[in-house]
Amino acid sequence: MVRMIEEPNAYASAAKDGIAVTRNLAELPWVQYPGHHNQALSKAIVTPQTVGSRFFDHRISTYEAGAHVESHAHKVQEQIYHVLSGEGVLVVDGERRLVRANDVTYIPPGVVHELSNTGIDPLVFLVITSPPTDEEPKPVAKGA
Repeated sequence: MVRMIEEPNAYASAAKDGIAVTRNLAELPWVQYPGHHNQALSKAIVTPQTVGSRFFDHRISTYEAGAHVESHAHKVQEQIYHVLSGEGVLVVDGERRLVRANDVTYIPPGVVHELSNTGIDPLVFLVITSPPTDEEPKPVAKGA
């Protein structure tokens, strides 16, 4: 039996439609997002684009030796970096931290951070971000 691979955004309305989704990571493409350099790649697993999530952006990333994401901060987003393998340097508000397998870092909104693979093996980690966009929530109109 041949299993067909769905397009990455095939389940974009899953949250709205109340459908649970199971995907294999091999089905999703590696993407180098803006501000990421030298083979700093990510797969968008659970995002508004892939499943219609409203509260989460969940990705797996792999950074080759020398790869990095530029220094940046988020206005309203919280992030968790969960290192699965490899090692690198995470700079948080100017403080350099060695990160490796099983390290988990919480980064609140407004905290400047950057991550580089300073090791010799790929740095593989999960990134969980909430909310999925870095925009201030819009106020709800009275009576709505």
